[in-house]
Amino acid sequence: MFSPLTFAPLDAHPEIFHGIFNRHGGESREPFHSLNVSFGVDDNRETVMSNRLRIKTHLAADTIVSGEQVHDRKIFIVEEKPARDLEIPGFDAFISNVTGVALMVQQADCQAVLLFDPARLVVANIHCGWRGSVTDIIGKTVATMHEHFQTDPADLLAAISPSLGPCCAEFVNFRTELPRHFHTFQVKPHYFDFPAISRMQLCESGLKPENIFCANTCTRCDRDWFSYRRDRKTGRFCSVIGLKSC
Repeated sequence: MFSPLTFAPLDAHPEIFHGIFNRHGGESREPFHSLNVSFGVDDNRETVMSNRLRIKTHLAADTIVSGEQVHDRKIFIVEEKPARDLEIPGFDAFISNVTGVALMVQQADCQAVLLFDPARLVVANIHCGWRGSVTDIIGKTVATMHEHFQTDPADLLAAISPSLGPCCAEFVNFRTELPRHFHTFQVKPHYFDFPAISRMQLCESGLKPENIFCANTCTRCDRDWFSYRRDRKTGRFCSVIGLKSC
C-alpha cells in the first residue's frame, strides 16, 4: 500500500483529511509506475480510475474534485457534494466547505498549496507552477476564500507540497519570464527558490509566517516522486485535502 506525506499542524485538526501521495502503491505500468492519477498522460484510463479509488478509500472521502490544470488562475468553488468524481477543465485552484469532498491537485514538479481555515471550516488546494506564481494564484485564492466564506487570512494554515527545489529550478529566460521582484529569490545563476516565493505570497496575503509549512523536498532529485523535468514522459502524483464527512 502507500503512506502519504502529511503535515503535523494539519493532522492536529480532526475535521480534515489530507495527504501528499507519491508515485508508489498504484497499478500503472512504466513510465507511469505506479500511482499515476492523471488522465492526460497516455496511461490506461481504467488504471488511473483504480489509482484514484485507492486514494479516495484511504482518505475515506466520498468524491474527488480535480481539474484539467492549465496553469491559469481560475478558481472553482465546490458548493454542494457532487454525485460522482469530477475532473473540471480549466481550473487550477479549488475551494470547499462541503464535507466528504477531496480536492485533488496533480503534480510532476509544480507545487500544491493546501489551505485550511479552522475557524470557518473551509479548505482549498492550489496548483501552482511558475506561471501560477507569476499570476499570484495563491493571493487570488486567499482573497476568494475571504470574499465567499469570510476567511480571515490570519487564521489560515498552509502547507506547500514537494515540488521542484531551488537546486533544480533552472530558468535561463528568467528576465522575460519572471517579474523583477522574483529575482531576489535566485539562489545561484538561473536557479530560483519557488517554495520561498510561495511563502512570500502567502505572507503578503495575510497569513502568519508561523502558519506556513513546507515539505522541502525536490521532486526532480527524489525519485519517489514523478518529475517532468527529470523524465519528461511520466505520471502525476497528487496532493489532496478535504473536510471529513460527518
